[in-house]
Amino acid sequence: MFRFIRKFDFRQIKEICKGIKAGVDVTVYADPKFVWKQMSEIRQGLEAGVDVMIYADPKFDVLQMLEIRKGLETGADVMVYADPKFNFRQMKEIRRGFRL
Repeated sequence: MFRFIRKFDFRQIKEICKGIKAGVDVTVYADPKFVWKQMSEIRQGLEAGVDVMIYADPKFDVLQMLEIRKGLETGADVMVYADPKFNFRQMKEIRRGFRL
């Protein structure tokens, strides 16, 4: 148990606990390769019931994850922009374009 805890900082542990309390599958993001803000985006997606596996990858920064999650929550075809080559501003513009 204590070896598990040492892999994570306080904020990461806090996000894992939030997921446990929410009843989501924390194994998706309980990985030290994610910073706590990335863990939060993945947890929020799990709580919203979206397919987080599209963005549960450390190659996406937290703002990119946010844009992908928002797109998933609105039913946008995120596969058009779920690519780390797009920065979050570009992702946001593409996502917003779906509303036109």
